[in-house]
Amino acid sequence: MITLTRKLKKDAAVVSNGPPVPDASKRVSIRDKLLVKEVQEMEQMLPPTCSVQFDNPNELFNISLSVSPDEGYWAGGTFNFHIYVTEDYNMAPPKVKCLTKLWHPNINEDGEICLSLLRQNSIDSLGWAPTRRIKDVVWGLNSLFTDLLNFDDPLNLQATELYLKDKEAFRQKVNDYVKQYAKR
Repeated sequence: MITLTRKLKKDAAVVSNGPPVPDASKRVSIRDKLLVKEVQEMEQMLPPTCSVQFDNPNELFNISLSVSPDEGYWAGGTFNFHIYVTEDYNMAPPKVKCLTKLWHPNINEDGEICLSLLRQNSIDSLGWAPTRRIKDVVWGLNSLFTDLLNFDDPLNLQATELYLKDKEAFRQKVNDYVKQYAKR
């Protein structure tokens, strides 16, 4: 995989026809330095139900994540997320949006996600902290389809109400969404 640091050094060498010369206008941000290391670590520790892609290998801050649960309500579907790592990373959490329409208590139909890990300030003390990494975000998103399913702090109230009222109707609605929007 091409890393941002290697690319910048190579570009500097091509321009000067010699060894890389530091250029103040091409300084690598702290975010980008962290991401070079974190992306390599994340790719080695991905859950088996997840895959990541970078549309542009020089923009490690734009991550495409696919989650394909192999158990639970959403098994059989593939759900795509866009993770944008802001310039103020790692002091602030990345921005995440679900690109696949689904019926879920913690993800609304507009793709917004309720996951304490993605909150700057969280009342459950499980929110974002500078010690968190992108791999934590990936594992958290993956867990939304298995063990982190949270009906106590829902984003999609209708999904939660249906689940509490009629689990079989909830399962059927999830299956309908999977077939229509997320079929593998």
